[in-house]
Amino acid sequence: MSDKTPISKAPIGTPAGAPPVVTQAWRDIWRVYAEAATLRMLLLGFSAGLPLLLVFGTLSFWLREAGVDRTTIGYLSWVGLAYGFKWVWAPLVDRMPIPVLTRWLGRRRSWLLLAQLTVMGGLVGIALTDPRAALTPVVWCALAVAFGSATQDIALDAYRIESADTQRQAALAASYQTGYRIAMIWAGAGALWIAARAEVPNAALYQQDAWQTAYLAMAASMLLGVVTVLFSPEPAVRALAPSRNAAEWLQSALVEPFADFLRRYGKQALLILGLIAVYRISDVVMGIMANPFYVDMGYTKDEVAAVTKIYGVIMTLAGAFVGGALAMRFGVMRVLMLGAVLSAASNLLFAWLGSRGHDVNALIFVISADNLASGIASAAFIAYLSSLTNINYSATQYALFSSMMMLLPKFLAGYSGKYVDAFGYSHFFTATALLGLPVLVLVWLASRTQAPRQS
Repeated sequence: MSDKTPISKAPIGTPAGAPPVVTQAWRDIWRVYAEAATLRMLLLGFSAGLPLLLVFGTLSFWLREAGVDRTTIGYLSWVGLAYGFKWVWAPLVDRMPIPVLTRWLGRRRSWLLLAQLTVMGGLVGIALTDPRAALTPVVWCALAVAFGSATQDIALDAYRIESADTQRQAALAASYQTGYRIAMIWAGAGALWIAARAEVPNAALYQQDAWQTAYLAMAASMLLGVVTVLFSPEPAVRALAPSRNAAEWLQSALVEPFADFLRRYGKQALLILGLIAVYRISDVVMGIMANPFYVDMGYTKDEVAAVTKIYGVIMTLAGAFVGGALAMRFGVMRVLMLGAVLSAASNLLFAWLGSRGHDVNALIFVISADNLASGIASAAFIAYLSSLTNINYSATQYALFSSMMMLLPKFLAGYSGKYVDAFGYSHFFTATALLGLPVLVLVWLASRTQAPRQS
């Protein structure tokens, strides 16, 4: 069987927004991972995943070590709301050319390059500031990183969707997610390892120069994405109808992408948007306090880095590839349900870890389970979101979906430090697991609805 063999059409009763059921053999499914577009998405996924922890998890470790209180760290996580509002400027990324760059690289790659350079500049700015002296410069630089990262996500999601047919979106999503997760491990474990290596022995617990070295190294790591963009092909150019005036441009760029989604899904749109809004809520709300938790439990930078680097990498790779393969073989909705169950359950493991004291073996088990669950859930969820988009509005519609995915969780996460201060870590992790219960109901309801007729 060729790897170009078409998939079957969706039968009656296919879940809303889910891609058609796949009938490929296992050997052809795994062969997709060796295609150039899939390997390219691995590298671009690394570029997309690198900034996230550097303005959330790793930064929270740095700030906690610098003596910043947990409540302030929680509030600073609201920098991530930039991801929740990226749909506002997504129409510009979808349609507006960048002088000189677009003529040289094309619409998608020009925005990718500009966003990557913005992220690099913000990371250098963070590296050159000291949070003990003033937090305001850190916040502004973190905002620049978050804005650049969100813009990169907009352009990259559109690039991914336009680079392959629907049949290969699950594989591209899995490859993208693998690169994304590897980057998160590098931005988490790697940054901690570099900071630990840069410390002066027998000096003070907090050393600003060590963190500066780590963040400059992270800024340099963005060059991998820059080089990939420069040597990647631009997707086939879609002709855009010229707009006669500003009102017509706003109609086509801002209104029509959202109207198209509502027309295609009708009443099902509310269910789909509700599912998108809460699917990752357990992970996101819990994640802000993970690194402060490690610091307060007495784990060193080397211990957290070593466990995440070894076991986190293995389980992340396994989760992303298994999740993508299962989604292609058995359908996205079944794997979405599996991912939702595993994500909530892994948060309960953190509550258990809090009762163990300083136990490295328990840390290994919990981080491994958490990465496996997250990899499976993310690969299926990305494929699901991709299947909802109309290719004519890929950047704007996908930005809307992924923004909704982050908006409510990031808002709630801002209060995570205050919650921990009031009730403790164990109670907090249990509460974040319970946040996942509505997700199970929404996935079940979405799996029982029919997909809209395709024109």
